[in-house]
Amino acid sequence: MASFLNRLRRFGAGRVVGIILLTSLLGLRVWDPGPVEVIRLKALDIYQLLHPRQERHDLVAIIDIDEQSLRALGQWPWPRTIMAEIIEKIVEEGGGVIGFDVLFPEPDRSSPEVFAQTFQGLDDATRESLQRMPGNDAAFADAIKAAKVVLGQSGYRVSGAMPNVPPPVQTGIASLGPDPRLFLVDFPHLLQNIPILDEAASGHGMFSISSDRDGVSRRVPVMAVANGTLVPSLSLEMLRVSTGSDTILVKSDASGIRSVGVSDFEIPTDGKGRVWVHYSAPKVGRYISAIDLLQNQVPSQRLAGKMVLIGSSAAGLLDLKVTPVDPALPGMELHAQVLENALMRSTLSRPSYTAIVELGLSALLSILLMVQAPKMSAGSLLVLGAVPAAVTLGLSWYCFEVLGVLIDFTFPLISSFLVYALLVFTNYVTVSADRFRIRSAFSQYLSPDLVEQLAQSPDKLKLGGEQRELTVLFSDVRGFTSISELYKGDPQGLTALINRLFTPLTHDIMNHRGTIDKYMGDAIMAFWNAPLPDPIHEINACKAAFAMLESLKALNVQRRQEAEEGREAPPLNIGIGLNTGLCVVGNFGSDLHFNYSVLGDTVNLASRLEGLTKEYGFPIIIGETTAQAVQVQFAVLEIDHLQVRGKRDLERIFTLLGDAEMAGNPDFIELKERNRAMLSAYRSREWAHALEMILLCRELGKAFGLETYHELYIQRIRQQIDAAASSS
Repeated sequence: MASFLNRLRRFGAGRVVGIILLTSLLGLRVWDPGPVEVIRLKALDIYQLLHPRQERHDLVAIIDIDEQSLRALGQWPWPRTIMAEIIEKIVEEGGGVIGFDVLFPEPDRSSPEVFAQTFQGLDDATRESLQRMPGNDAAFADAIKAAKVVLGQSGYRVSGAMPNVPPPVQTGIASLGPDPRLFLVDFPHLLQNIPILDEAASGHGMFSISSDRDGVSRRVPVMAVANGTLVPSLSLEMLRVSTGSDTILVKSDASGIRSVGVSDFEIPTDGKGRVWVHYSAPKVGRYISAIDLLQNQVPSQRLAGKMVLIGSSAAGLLDLKVTPVDPALPGMELHAQVLENALMRSTLSRPSYTAIVELGLSALLSILLMVQAPKMSAGSLLVLGAVPAAVTLGLSWYCFEVLGVLIDFTFPLISSFLVYALLVFTNYVTVSADRFRIRSAFSQYLSPDLVEQLAQSPDKLKLGGEQRELTVLFSDVRGFTSISELYKGDPQGLTALINRLFTPLTHDIMNHRGTIDKYMGDAIMAFWNAPLPDPIHEINACKAAFAMLESLKALNVQRRQEAEEGREAPPLNIGIGLNTGLCVVGNFGSDLHFNYSVLGDTVNLASRLEGLTKEYGFPIIIGETTAQAVQVQFAVLEIDHLQVRGKRDLERIFTLLGDAEMAGNPDFIELKERNRAMLSAYRSREWAHALEMILLCRELGKAFGLETYHELYIQRIRQQIDAAASSS
């Protein structure tokens, strides 16, 4: 036993735990749960962002039912006669196979025979005449029959929907290997087009696109099962019709689908028959507006010899997909990308052996670190780990760039990093002990955020500061002197009241990432974006201000309820000033005692804005920089401008009236425009026009609580009018 323990010590407990950790990580990769897969997929997205596929404009074109076309031709669906005309125009322009990324599951409601059946009040002769007229669906079917058209179909999983639907049209499909139905994406139901159109089409393909766990569409099924029938994708069926082939060949093995082939095109897939799309960067070169095509505004040869997809990029038709290269790519673009991938033979692949390669790299890197760790310093060990990591990254990039094979680099790097972290755990324990001593020493009188920064960087425990853009808040209780008079003989009661007020307000500030600077009697000073960065500090400060007002309302309700029990409880009101700008933030004081605080003109102006709240009748007044940063998220209204000490230009000041919903309120928008016109006239000394506008604003402003503000300006303007009259 003793000899075993000696050998264990020589081998190293860290290595033993490292082997256990490595074994667990390799087992985790074999299991491949959702988070592991998502990390891998996100990492592979980086390659497509760094080096997207080179786009070709001579292969595929898209006829786009875009917003411009919808404005010109009316809401979707359009009459089938328009769709027939689109097909005829494409054929005239020399287009090849046409694929529809839209469905026609119901008869055209604008067709004459449908109109005759549904419209009330028609005489018999008119009704009979309408019924004899050619139907829109028949005209569309004739256009489809005269061209090479592939109609789209949609797989869905809604139980019990669309009963008695005929089975899908069976495309000629041959398989090599196990039954592909065992592996393919399976849809219980398939939404098809009306029979008259399906019978006229040259092919039928499913355009349903499944996304990965994180909602990103990286893989598109080129073959699926719907209602028990093998159904090709829209892009694959277009390729089949284009090549004149009668059969699609599906190759599979025990691990799943390997590839799908048409004529001399073989498309590698994953085990479920999905193709990894090699995306090109989003460009408008593929798109032609449907209205431009119908109005003969398409340049000559733009469609000649190309496969043509018809679909919509209009946001209202909800066919937008998240892809590695674009967060809102129209669904038809994915089918175009798959077609280009197949035609250029540039499809990405991830064969089954890639998992073995990734597991081997993980084991190799981790074992190398475990062998060398006891012999090297932490810095040398880091360099040792960096070189194999760079080789792993290079190998993964080479496979993507040259071979079109996706090799995950994240799992080997993460697993080896975890092993490395375990091997330097002893050093970590030592550093943690030092940090614990710092936290124990300073946690009683410094903010938790600052204590944590000091624990991470003890060198910050010194006098001095840094310049940073901050949002500063001042809050003060209005009429506090009168309230204090009520507690002349009860100073403890006044203290309890202030604590009762400051507690929820403090929570509101800190819950929105603010830092309390100090309490000054009945006032609070706070700031945002320090000590920790906050990229939306202006928005968080405004949210905190509104939260403080809501907390104050709740406190006043509680105090009124207490007053009903015999206690006097005048309502508490606060004014809040917010301003954003450059400040100096850091530790200020002496070498014996200092505070973490902020200094600068921005702070002074925030304090001044708080003092103006009572004069203008608003609970919140904000500076111009703050207003510009939050004008989308909040209802912001300009109220005046100030002369700031040391600055030549006037500082515009604003108030916050509500959230984004209020900002979009038509009444607020009208009020804002009239207020802007009033201020413009006021500053131009056009007193009569300014008075006219402020009176209009006053009517609108009643709903927003602007009475004090408007009365202030009415009084100012009338004083100016009287002064002008007396001087003349």
